[in-house]
Amino acid sequence: MSGQNEAVERVITRIQTVYGRWHRHTPIETLRRDWDDLFWADELTCETQDASANGVPVRWIKAPGAAEQQVLIYLHGGGFKMGSLISHHDLMVRLSEAAGCRVLGVDYRLLPEHGFPEPLLDVLAVYDWLVAQGFEPNQLAIAGDSAGGGLAAATLLALRDKGRPLPAAAVLLSAWTDLSASGESYQTRAEADPIHQRPMIVALAAQYLGKDGDPLNPLASPLHGELTGLPPLLLQVGDRETGLDDSILFAAKARAAGVAVELQVWPLMIHVFQQFAAELVDARAAIACIGTFLRQHWNPT
Repeated sequence: MSGQNEAVERVITRIQTVYGRWHRHTPIETLRRDWDDLFWADELTCETQDASANGVPVRWIKAPGAAEQQVLIYLHGGGFKMGSLISHHDLMVRLSEAAGCRVLGVDYRLLPEHGFPEPLLDVLAVYDWLVAQGFEPNQLAIAGDSAGGGLAAATLLALRDKGRPLPAAAVLLSAWTDLSASGESYQTRAEADPIHQRPMIVALAAQYLGKDGDPLNPLASPLHGELTGLPPLLLQVGDRETGLDDSILFAAKARAAGVAVELQVWPLMIHVFQQFAAELVDARAAIACIGTFLRQHWNPT
Protein backbone atom coordinates (compact mmCIF):
# COMPACT_ATOMS: atom_id res chain seq x y z
CA MET A 1 0.00 0.00 0.00
CA SER A 2 1.38 3.40 -0.95
CA GLY A 3 2.09 6.10 1.59
CA GLN A 4 -0.87 8.12 0.34
CA ASN A 5 -3.21 5.14 0.69
CA GLU A 6 -1.96 4.50 4.20
CA ALA A 7 -2.50 8.15 5.11
CA VAL A 8 -6.06 8.07 3.77
CA GLU A 9 -6.81 4.89 5.72
CA ARG A 10 -5.52 6.51 8.92
CA VAL A 11 -7.82 9.47 8.32
CA ILE A 12 -10.76 7.15 7.71
CA THR A 13 -10.04 5.31 10.98
CA ARG A 14 -10.08 8.62 12.88
CA ILE A 15 -13.41 9.58 11.35
CA GLN A 16 -15.01 6.20 11.93
CA THR A 17 -13.84 6.16 15.55
CA VAL A 18 -15.76 9.38 16.19
CA TYR A 19 -18.83 8.37 14.19
CA GLY A 20 -18.83 4.99 15.94
CA ARG A 21 -19.49 6.65 19.31
CA TRP A 22 -22.73 8.20 18.07
CA HIS A 23 -26.21 6.73 18.23
CA ARG A 24 -29.74 7.91 17.58
CA HIS A 25 -30.06 9.63 20.96
CA THR A 26 -26.62 11.28 21.12
CA PRO A 27 -27.27 14.93 22.09
CA ILE A 28 -26.64 17.49 19.38
CA GLU A 29 -24.21 19.29 21.67
CA THR A 30 -22.09 16.12 21.84
CA LEU A 31 -22.19 15.63 18.07
CA ARG A 32 -21.03 19.20 17.49
CA ARG A 33 -18.28 19.02 20.09
CA ASP A 34 -16.98 15.72 18.69
CA TRP A 35 -17.03 17.15 15.17
CA ASP A 36 -15.08 20.22 16.22
CA ASP A 37 -12.54 18.09 18.08
CA LEU A 38 -12.10 15.81 15.06
CA PHE A 39 -11.15 18.62 12.70
CA TRP A 40 -9.68 21.28 14.96
CA ALA A 41 -6.09 22.31 14.23
CA ASP A 42 -4.26 25.52 15.00
CA GLU A 43 -0.78 24.98 13.60
CA LEU A 44 -0.62 27.88 11.13
CA THR A 45 -0.09 31.56 11.86
CA CYS A 46 -3.04 33.84 11.19
CA GLU A 47 -4.97 36.83 12.46
CA THR A 48 -8.58 36.33 13.53
CA GLN A 49 -11.34 38.76 14.34
CA ASP A 50 -14.95 38.01 15.21
CA ALA A 51 -17.70 40.28 13.97
CA SER A 52 -21.43 40.48 13.32
CA ALA A 53 -22.60 40.84 9.72
CA ASN A 54 -26.23 41.99 9.72
CA GLY A 55 -26.69 39.93 12.88
CA VAL A 56 -24.90 36.82 11.59
CA PRO A 57 -21.76 35.79 13.51
CA VAL A 58 -18.69 35.76 11.24
CA ARG A 59 -14.95 35.41 11.69
CA TRP A 60 -12.23 37.11 9.69
CA ILE A 61 -9.16 34.95 9.08
CA LYS A 62 -6.04 36.38 7.51
CA ALA A 63 -2.80 34.54 6.79
CA PRO A 64 0.43 36.59 6.78
CA GLY A 65 0.68 38.74 3.67
CA ALA A 66 -2.91 38.23 2.56
CA ALA A 67 -4.64 41.09 0.73
CA GLU A 68 -7.22 43.15 2.60
CA GLN A 69 -9.74 43.79 -0.16
CA GLN A 70 -10.01 40.31 -1.67
CA VAL A 71 -12.34 38.19 0.43
CA LEU A 72 -13.36 34.54 0.27
CA ILE A 73 -16.69 33.92 1.97
CA TYR A 74 -16.47 30.41 3.44
CA LEU A 75 -19.43 28.16 4.33
CA HIS A 76 -18.54 25.11 6.42
CA GLY A 77 -20.03 21.67 5.92
CA GLY A 78 -21.62 19.34 8.44
CA GLY A 79 -24.99 18.36 7.01
CA PHE A 80 -26.60 21.66 8.11
CA LYS A 81 -26.39 20.16 11.61
CA MET A 82 -22.74 20.32 12.69
CA GLY A 83 -19.58 22.11 11.65
CA SER A 84 -18.42 25.52 12.79
CA LEU A 85 -15.74 28.16 12.62
CA ILE A 86 -13.77 25.86 14.92
CA SER A 87 -13.97 22.68 12.84
CA HIS A 88 -12.98 24.53 9.67
CA HIS A 89 -10.37 26.86 11.14
CA ASP A 90 -7.36 25.07 9.65
CA LEU A 91 -8.91 24.81 6.20
CA MET A 92 -9.84 28.50 6.19
CA VAL A 93 -6.31 29.53 7.21
CA ARG A 94 -4.83 27.37 4.46
CA LEU A 95 -7.19 28.89 1.91
CA SER A 96 -6.24 32.40 3.05
CA GLU A 97 -2.59 31.52 2.57
CA ALA A 98 -3.08 29.79 -0.80
CA ALA A 99 -5.27 32.51 -2.31
CA GLY A 100 -3.56 35.47 -0.66
CA CYS A 101 -6.91 36.78 0.59
CA ARG A 102 -8.87 37.25 3.75
CA VAL A 103 -11.42 34.54 4.52
CA LEU A 104 -14.74 35.37 6.13
CA GLY A 105 -16.17 32.28 7.83
CA VAL A 106 -19.94 32.36 8.28
CA ASP A 107 -21.54 30.87 11.40
CA TYR A 108 -24.93 30.27 9.77
CA ARG A 109 -27.84 28.79 11.70
CA LEU A 110 -28.04 25.00 12.01
CA LEU A 111 -30.42 22.09 12.57
CA PRO A 112 -32.31 21.11 14.57
CA GLU A 113 -32.95 24.66 15.72
CA HIS A 114 -33.08 26.11 12.20
CA GLY A 115 -33.79 24.62 8.79
CA PHE A 116 -34.28 25.76 5.23
CA PRO A 117 -34.22 28.59 4.19
CA GLU A 118 -32.61 30.18 7.26
CA PRO A 119 -28.97 29.24 6.47
CA LEU A 120 -29.38 30.72 2.99
CA LEU A 121 -30.88 33.90 4.41
CA ASP A 122 -27.87 34.20 6.74
CA VAL A 123 -25.40 33.94 3.85
CA LEU A 124 -27.31 36.51 1.79
CA ALA A 125 -27.27 38.85 4.79
CA VAL A 126 -23.51 38.46 5.06
CA TYR A 127 -23.07 39.16 1.35
CA ASP A 128 -25.20 42.31 1.64
CA TRP A 129 -23.11 43.41 4.62
CA LEU A 130 -19.84 42.99 2.73
CA VAL A 131 -21.10 45.02 -0.21
CA ALA A 132 -22.42 47.70 2.15
CA GLN A 133 -18.94 47.81 3.75
CA GLY A 134 -17.54 48.81 0.36
CA PHE A 135 -16.23 45.48 -0.94
CA GLU A 136 -16.61 45.18 -4.71
CA PRO A 137 -18.32 41.96 -5.85
CA ASN A 138 -15.48 41.35 -8.33
CA GLN A 139 -13.11 41.17 -5.36
CA LEU A 140 -15.30 38.63 -3.55
CA ALA A 141 -15.53 34.87 -3.98
CA ILE A 142 -17.58 32.22 -2.22
CA ALA A 143 -16.65 28.67 -1.25
CA GLY A 144 -18.00 25.84 0.83
CA ASP A 145 -17.75 22.14 1.45
CA SER A 146 -20.44 19.47 1.55
CA ALA A 147 -23.66 21.15 2.78
CA GLY A 148 -21.75 24.43 2.70
CA GLY A 149 -20.84 23.81 -0.92
CA GLY A 150 -24.47 23.36 -1.85
CA LEU A 151 -25.30 26.45 0.16
CA ALA A 152 -22.65 28.42 -1.74
CA ALA A 153 -24.18 27.34 -5.05
CA ALA A 154 -27.67 28.21 -3.80
CA THR A 155 -26.40 31.65 -2.78
CA LEU A 156 -25.24 32.27 -6.34
CA LEU A 157 -28.68 31.33 -7.70
CA ALA A 158 -30.43 33.55 -5.17
CA LEU A 159 -28.18 36.54 -5.91
CA ARG A 160 -28.61 36.10 -9.65
CA ASP A 161 -32.38 35.85 -9.34
CA LYS A 162 -32.39 39.06 -7.31
CA GLY A 163 -30.40 40.81 -10.04
CA ARG A 164 -27.48 41.32 -7.67
CA PRO A 165 -23.84 41.48 -8.85
CA LEU A 166 -22.23 38.09 -8.37
CA PRO A 167 -18.84 37.34 -6.83
CA ALA A 168 -15.86 36.80 -9.12
CA ALA A 169 -15.73 33.03 -8.63
CA ALA A 170 -16.94 30.11 -6.53
CA VAL A 171 -15.28 26.97 -5.20
CA LEU A 172 -17.35 23.92 -4.29
CA LEU A 173 -15.71 21.10 -2.30
CA SER A 174 -17.58 17.78 -2.27
CA ALA A 175 -20.67 19.92 -2.67
CA TRP A 176 -24.09 18.55 -1.70
CA THR A 177 -26.05 19.96 -4.63
CA ASP A 178 -28.90 17.43 -4.76
CA LEU A 179 -30.91 16.81 -1.61
CA SER A 180 -32.91 14.13 -3.45
CA ALA A 181 -29.67 12.08 -3.69
CA SER A 182 -30.64 10.88 -7.16
CA GLY A 183 -27.15 10.39 -8.63
CA GLU A 184 -26.03 6.90 -9.63
CA SER A 185 -22.88 7.33 -7.52
CA TYR A 186 -24.96 6.80 -4.38
CA GLN A 187 -25.08 3.17 -5.54
CA THR A 188 -21.87 2.81 -7.55
CA ARG A 189 -19.67 4.31 -4.79
CA ALA A 190 -21.53 2.80 -1.83
CA GLU A 191 -18.84 0.20 -1.13
CA ALA A 192 -15.96 2.61 -1.74
CA ASP A 193 -17.24 5.40 0.52
CA PRO A 194 -16.36 4.68 4.16
CA ILE A 195 -18.31 7.62 5.57
CA HIS A 196 -21.54 8.58 3.79
CA GLN A 197 -24.38 6.37 2.61
CA ARG A 198 -27.61 7.40 0.93
CA PRO A 199 -30.03 6.68 3.84
CA MET A 200 -28.13 9.13 6.06
CA ILE A 201 -28.07 11.73 3.29
CA VAL A 202 -31.82 11.41 2.68
CA ALA A 203 -32.56 11.65 6.42
CA LEU A 204 -30.49 14.83 6.78
CA ALA A 205 -32.21 16.33 3.74
CA ALA A 206 -35.63 15.61 5.25
CA GLN A 207 -34.60 17.34 8.47
CA TYR A 208 -33.27 20.37 6.62
CA LEU A 209 -36.28 20.74 4.33
CA GLY A 210 -38.98 20.10 6.92
CA LYS A 211 -42.25 18.21 6.56
CA ASP A 212 -43.46 19.99 3.43
CA GLY A 213 -40.08 20.79 1.91
CA ASP A 214 -39.25 20.04 -1.72
CA PRO A 215 -35.88 18.33 -2.36
CA LEU A 216 -36.00 19.66 -5.93
CA ASN A 217 -36.22 23.31 -4.85
CA PRO A 218 -33.16 24.90 -6.54
CA LEU A 219 -32.42 27.04 -3.47
CA ALA A 220 -32.01 23.81 -1.49
CA SER A 221 -30.77 21.58 -4.33
CA PRO A 222 -28.94 23.81 -6.82
CA LEU A 223 -28.43 20.88 -9.22
CA HIS A 224 -32.12 21.21 -10.07
CA GLY A 225 -31.90 24.93 -10.85
CA GLU A 226 -31.20 26.98 -13.94
CA LEU A 227 -27.46 27.63 -13.85
CA THR A 228 -27.08 30.31 -16.53
CA GLY A 229 -25.09 33.37 -15.55
CA LEU A 230 -23.03 31.92 -12.72
CA PRO A 231 -19.41 33.03 -12.23
CA PRO A 232 -16.47 30.70 -12.95
CA LEU A 233 -16.61 27.57 -10.82
CA LEU A 234 -14.03 25.16 -9.45
CA LEU A 235 -15.41 21.86 -8.16
CA GLN A 236 -13.28 19.35 -6.29
CA VAL A 237 -14.55 15.93 -5.23
CA GLY A 238 -13.08 12.60 -4.16
CA ASP A 239 -13.54 9.60 -6.42
CA ARG A 240 -14.63 7.44 -3.47
CA GLU A 241 -17.63 9.60 -2.55
CA THR A 242 -21.23 8.45 -2.82
CA GLY A 243 -21.98 12.10 -3.60
CA LEU A 244 -19.59 12.14 -6.56
CA ASP A 245 -22.42 12.76 -9.03
CA ASP A 246 -23.54 15.84 -7.10
CA SER A 247 -20.36 17.46 -8.42
CA ILE A 248 -20.10 15.75 -11.82
CA LEU A 249 -23.71 16.45 -12.81
CA PHE A 250 -23.62 20.01 -11.48
CA ALA A 251 -20.43 20.74 -13.41
CA ALA A 252 -21.89 19.29 -16.61
CA LYS A 253 -25.13 21.23 -16.26
CA ALA A 254 -23.31 24.50 -15.51
CA ARG A 255 -20.97 23.98 -18.47
CA ALA A 256 -23.96 23.34 -20.75
CA ALA A 257 -25.44 26.63 -19.51
CA GLY A 258 -22.31 28.50 -20.63
CA VAL A 259 -20.58 28.72 -17.25
CA ALA A 260 -16.78 28.39 -17.08
CA VAL A 261 -16.27 25.23 -15.02
CA GLU A 262 -13.23 23.33 -13.81
CA LEU A 263 -14.02 19.91 -12.32
CA GLN A 264 -11.33 18.00 -10.43
CA VAL A 265 -12.04 14.41 -9.39
CA TRP A 266 -9.26 13.27 -7.04
CA PRO A 267 -8.49 9.53 -7.13
CA LEU A 268 -8.58 7.63 -3.81
CA MET A 269 -9.89 10.68 -1.97
CA ILE A 270 -12.81 10.82 0.45
CA HIS A 271 -15.43 13.42 1.33
CA VAL A 272 -13.89 16.87 1.92
CA PHE A 273 -10.40 15.42 2.01
CA GLN A 274 -9.05 18.99 2.03
CA GLN A 275 -9.79 19.12 5.75
CA PHE A 276 -6.93 16.70 6.34
CA ALA A 277 -4.19 18.79 4.78
CA ALA A 278 -1.74 18.07 7.58
CA GLU A 279 -1.85 14.36 6.68
CA LEU A 280 -2.70 14.18 2.97
CA VAL A 281 -0.41 15.36 0.19
CA ASP A 282 -3.38 15.52 -2.21
CA ALA A 283 -5.28 17.76 0.21
CA ARG A 284 -2.42 20.26 0.17
CA ALA A 285 -2.23 20.05 -3.62
CA ALA A 286 -5.99 20.60 -3.90
CA ILE A 287 -5.81 23.70 -1.70
CA ALA A 288 -2.95 25.02 -3.84
CA CYS A 289 -5.19 24.55 -6.90
CA ILE A 290 -7.93 26.55 -5.20
CA GLY A 291 -5.48 29.36 -4.48
CA THR A 292 -4.35 29.47 -8.12
CA PHE A 293 -7.95 29.46 -9.35
CA LEU A 294 -9.00 32.34 -7.11
CA ARG A 295 -5.95 34.46 -7.90
CA GLN A 296 -6.64 34.03 -11.62
CA HIS A 297 -10.19 35.26 -11.32
CA TRP A 298 -9.44 38.15 -8.99
CA ASN A 299 -6.59 39.30 -11.20
CA PRO A 300 -7.42 38.27 -14.78
CA THR A 301 -4.55 38.67 -17.23
